[in-house]
Amino acid sequence: MASLDDTQRCGIYAIVGRPNVGKSTLLNRFVGQKISITSRKPQTTRYKVTGIVQHGTAQIIFADTPGWQRQPTSRLHKMMNQQINNATFDIDGVLMVIDAAGWRDDDAAAADSLAEFSGKKFLVINKIDRLPTREALLPLIDKLAQMYSFEEVFPVAALTGANIPTVLDALAKCAPVRAYLYDPSQVTDQSVRFIAAELIREKIARQLGAELPYATHVEIERFEERDEIVHIDAAIWVEKPSQKAIVIGNQGQRIKQIGTAARMDIEKMLERRVYLKTWVKVRGKWTEDPTALEIFKPHE
Repeated sequence: MASLDDTQRCGIYAIVGRPNVGKSTLLNRFVGQKISITSRKPQTTRYKVTGIVQHGTAQIIFADTPGWQRQPTSRLHKMMNQQINNATFDIDGVLMVIDAAGWRDDDAAAADSLAEFSGKKFLVINKIDRLPTREALLPLIDKLAQMYSFEEVFPVAALTGANIPTVLDALAKCAPVRAYLYDPSQVTDQSVRFIAAELIREKIARQLGAELPYATHVEIERFEERDEIVHIDAAIWVEKPSQKAIVIGNQGQRIKQIGTAARMDIEKMLERRVYLKTWVKVRGKWTEDPTALEIFKPHE
């Protein structure tokens, strides 16, 4: 940890919002590389992911959180909501992210969950690149200004990077004078094992699309560097034998495609050759099993 001087600022901000508004894409854009997985499938993010940005003399720490579950239907959903609650303790502010397409009841539920939060609240309106004109945002901004008190409103496009520097400038400016919490060269505090598992789960989500069994988890059973090659054994957990068949695919083609795509991303992250072995295991109703959820949860 660096020593404190009067030029150092360090702010901690949680990124919150309903599922599928682009929170993980936003975090990756802030950091400048992929540390949080993305897909069009709602509820892709399950655990808090920390991103670290060095912006001038300020260190900005982001916590990407799962999408807020307005009516959690399983222990897994409840655990995801708890991840959000945990992320809003001892922080300086929150970035409430919504889709530029409009305000929904689930957005209101996510905003209401922050009612007792005493730090700074910022509104990020994402996906403005999908609007015909910027003026189309004005009615939405006016409506929300009457409903909630946000410090600032930032229209952005996380996918293209539009207005991202403006957000970082504002967060750096209001960050408190504080010693850096991380080495300035760090971009995350997640382990490479965790990120590798998440990259595999991302490829499952993208390969399966609408067929994706929601109850899918990836566990790294072996992570070993040998002969300049990283050897990774990964178990893909599902709840039913029928789901196992979906993930494996006809004559094993689907799991082969998942493994190939994941290996390429892991090699890019590690800058090393990777030998990845994947297989599918069945554990009935693990999303309702407290023991399984504790085992599968990443531990610091």
